[in-house]
Amino acid sequence: MALIHIDAADLQVGMYVIMPTSWDEHPFLKNQFQLTSQAQIEKITRFGLNKVLIDTDKSRPSALSFVKRMKKYSAAMSEDPHEQKSGKEAKSLAAAGDTIREVIHDRSLPAPAKSERVRDNALKMMDRLLEQPTAKNIQTARQAITEIVELILTDDEAATYLTKITSHDFYTYTHSVNVGLLAVSMSKLLFRKSHAHNMHELGIGFFLHDLGKVKIDPGIINKPGRLTEEEMKVMRNHPAYGFNILNDARQLTEECKTIVLQHHERYDGTGYPKRLRGDEIHPYGKICALADVFDALTSDRPYRGKMDSFAALILMKEEMGNHFQTDLYEKFVLMLS
Repeated sequence: MALIHIDAADLQVGMYVIMPTSWDEHPFLKNQFQLTSQAQIEKITRFGLNKVLIDTDKSRPSALSFVKRMKKYSAAMSEDPHEQKSGKEAKSLAAAGDTIREVIHDRSLPAPAKSERVRDNALKMMDRLLEQPTAKNIQTARQAITEIVELILTDDEAATYLTKITSHDFYTYTHSVNVGLLAVSMSKLLFRKSHAHNMHELGIGFFLHDLGKVKIDPGIINKPGRLTEEEMKVMRNHPAYGFNILNDARQLTEECKTIVLQHHERYDGTGYPKRLRGDEIHPYGKICALADVFDALTSDRPYRGKMDSFAALILMKEEMGNHFQTDLYEKFVLMLS
């Protein structure tokens, strides 16, 4: 018997759980049983357990792939990056960050070339970060993102090129960079006359908005079809996972907290995780939601091809109009025109 404790939020159908109390103190008929439905997981959560003991020998292998991934993640968070087997990834992440800084401060580079090299290295950096989301790597990425934000704020020509040069695959790291660039540019348009916003921290939140997806089964993220309701329940956990990763790494500013937790909220209250509506959603969350949906529509997905920008904006207006604050949507369109 191999017993491990995991967070109740990380339970998966197929795991064999062992309840910590006698049978008459919990809502199940047995103290030990295999999870066969999402409803059982929700019942455990409502019961108030934060940690749950599972027997890996009696659990289904498909459920344990998640546990193995979490063990790798926990090890990555606790080890010194220079002692990890994946030290090459950490070094390449740092190298990408160094290149970003060098390119940005190279005054001989014309804006198109500078923008393309910055974006290419931002993609490399985010790819490595999502493979290895350690506290050290998050800090390294933050420093490079700060440089990118400063470039967007101070160089209008480079900023324009950065939002025009996009990739259309839907890898999470590509999506993260696309949304980061779009949302920072939108924030520049909205807040450029105000000193009440920490634009660098905003940028970090936008680039890292989907960090929690590192804890979601890749089979769900890359599924070649629409997700079932049960799979959507799993997917809806990624804002909370992102919050926890940044909190554990001590990189959770108020801006990051707001963006990570609210980027899937919708103006009409149909979003998640809290079904906020209207002014309950912070402007930062609304900005990220616009950029997030636009990039999703204009990127290739496993179950459909990409849309062109014009068609995506029309769809957002005609079929998703209630999801976004009207004046913000109009300014987003203006920014892209």
